[in-house]
Amino acid sequence: MRPVTTRTLKLTLLIGFGLAASLPATAFDGASGPYLAGRLASMESDYVAAADYYTRALASDPGNPVLLEATIVSQIGRGATDRAVPVARALETLGTKSQIADLVVLTDLAKTGDFAGALAELDKGRSAGVLVDGLFRAWALVGQGQMSDATVAFDKVAAAQGSRAFGLYHKGLALASVGDFEGADRIFSGEEGGPLRATRRGILAHAEILSQLERNPAAVELIDKTLGETPDPLFAAIRADLAAGKPLAFDMVRDATDGLAEVYFTVASALQGESTDINTLAYARMAEYLAPEDADVLLLVAEILEAQGQHDLATQTYAKIPSEDPAYVAAELGRSDALIAADRIEAGIEVLEQLARSHPGRADIWGALGDILRRQERFNEAAAAYDKAIATFTAEEPGQWVLYYTRGIAHERTRDWPAAEADFRKALALRPDQPAVLNYLGYSYLERKENYDEALAMIEKAVAERPDDGAIVDSLGWALYRLGRYDEAVGHLEKAVELMPVDPVVNDHLGDIYWAVGRTLEAEFQWKRALSFEPDTEAEAARIRRKLEVGLDVVLKEEGAEPLAVTKNGN
Repeated sequence: MRPVTTRTLKLTLLIGFGLAASLPATAFDGASGPYLAGRLASMESDYVAAADYYTRALASDPGNPVLLEATIVSQIGRGATDRAVPVARALETLGTKSQIADLVVLTDLAKTGDFAGALAELDKGRSAGVLVDGLFRAWALVGQGQMSDATVAFDKVAAAQGSRAFGLYHKGLALASVGDFEGADRIFSGEEGGPLRATRRGILAHAEILSQLERNPAAVELIDKTLGETPDPLFAAIRADLAAGKPLAFDMVRDATDGLAEVYFTVASALQGESTDINTLAYARMAEYLAPEDADVLLLVAEILEAQGQHDLATQTYAKIPSEDPAYVAAELGRSDALIAADRIEAGIEVLEQLARSHPGRADIWGALGDILRRQERFNEAAAAYDKAIATFTAEEPGQWVLYYTRGIAHERTRDWPAAEADFRKALALRPDQPAVLNYLGYSYLERKENYDEALAMIEKAVAERPDDGAIVDSLGWALYRLGRYDEAVGHLEKAVELMPVDPVVNDHLGDIYWAVGRTLEAEFQWKRALSFEPDTEAEAARIRRKLEVGLDVVLKEEGAEPLAVTKNGN
């Protein structure tokens, strides 16, 4: 569900470092050194370091509102919201208006169950953002047992421009949380207010509601219709229970505190992907503060941290999901990615190896392990991991093409061409027009100097599918070069360089084709560019340097290949 636009959210949330960033260091007296260090760490989203530096600065200037606000933000970012609470309270005593402090205080009141206090704070003008305020008030009324007033508050949110689905979704959750499953179903089914856009969380809530209404078959139908025949492990388990006639408890949102966590989760999810700043993370962290064991919330927090380059914090967050949780495998896959992104390659591989041992029937785990090993150029080990993945298949499905394709790459890199070709052919049998496979197999044929006509046809099909993919356009130009159709190749290779201007291979290829059509000065220029972009191997760099010394024709002769003119005449 995307009930509100990102633009609307950005206009209503307005959380950040604006005040601190605008003040000179001289405004902080003896705290200027730690302040500047904290500000730099904040700019890099290094929340742990920022929290440390701002805390030091506060020791010298404890009444500085800018330092207090910056400390709140960094503590939230690092996941220490409990440490941000007293700082937010201290900022309140100074009479300084701070939306991030308001958010923390309101959330802490909800966590302690003081909904009367939260409502009083809202009435005094404390705000966490216009949209959030409306839902916060509604859920606080639920927490107070004032369901009639809460319903009016939810309807008010739904009536606001751009937030109809947002308000209805939370109204439905609130009704279900107090046992009004008929009313909740009317909302989720679209009978009241029109249909809601299906989301994973919404589908889960509706399935639980239908089960509480003793309509398990309808819940199974909902899962099948929205998630297909192969849902993720959580929904697969839920579907199995529903099909067996087991009742599902409604525990996605058990009370008002859970409801507010869902508000924050929904807002952060709406912002994710379009905003990686503190706004997005702050709401995700608030959801985590209220629902610290919710796997979806933890996964969202970790993904946002990864997008900000905070891989260590992401790793710590993924690790909070216990092994018995259905989301555990997804969390471990994420933890492995975060470790590798932090250059802890072996640790990331070890996570996947342990996961594969505990879940040997999961093709996705073996595939992920194969992908990492392949990227580390451990091709024999990668092929073995892909073997394990493919061995789990019990029936052919089109989506399996990717594992045959990646195993084919591993085989090709170990010079086992018969096995590689067989895998590429199998991938194309499963997905005939897949451009990456068509390009890789076609380009491999070109490099092997065989099946030129078929290779050209494959690559032309790939280009038709992805006309703006520089690597595939380069392959088409190179195929025409191999066929001696030099004039036709020029335009394609020039376009490839436009699409991939700093790629050494593409620039090298353009240099070769310029040489082939007699544009020798331009050829030398492209070869020099290719060298400046650092070719992958010394052998490739040495070959380019040799072309600059003696020209392409001499290099081809030294390699035992036919000169360009002969190749051209022969075609």
